[in-house]
Amino acid sequence: MYPDGSWETPLGGAEIDVDLARDIKRITGIIDPDRRAHTYEHSIEVQVPFLQYLYGDIKLVPISMMMQDLETSLEVGREIARAILDGGERVVIVASTDFSHYVSQDVANENDNLAIERIIEMDPAGLYRVVRDRGISMCGYGPVMATIETTMKMGAGKGRLLKYATSGDVSPMRDVVGYGAISFERD
Repeated sequence: MYPDGSWETPLGGAEIDVDLARDIKRITGIIDPDRRAHTYEHSIEVQVPFLQYLYGDIKLVPISMMMQDLETSLEVGREIARAILDGGERVVIVASTDFSHYVSQDVANENDNLAIERIIEMDPAGLYRVVRDRGISMCGYGPVMATIETTMKMGAGKGRLLKYATSGDVSPMRDVVGYGAISFERD
């Protein structure tokens, strides 16, 4: 977790929500302040400019997950939900991942749709099984499972697929990478 200061982007700094970061640290025993965790992980810095463009000044608590197992992901999700609910703030939670990497369009579509079905159904254990059993090279399935758990604890009902495509949809190629956008909202 990035504990304080600001997250710098070409659109300016996005302030760290130090109160929420402090609550997450206080409540959780597994999420520690560690700026180094973000040194080689770039998914957050890809998302923040979009949020800044849409919403202007934002506050955030960047969390990078090294461990991607089901048990850790569910624990992270529960504890983040607890910190958010204790703080009473309105928040948006973003998990960043892509889906299949460098497989044929057909394989990407088949595997990614199986993973997307589990995400939409808010089934983190099912997502974990599909990723492992099918060998899907989805790099951020742990944060996605944590997000599913967090949003369920906060009252979200079901996910909604906003868009799925692959790099092959943009420009024909032999091996593609899959991308998807899914939202979770309270009932």
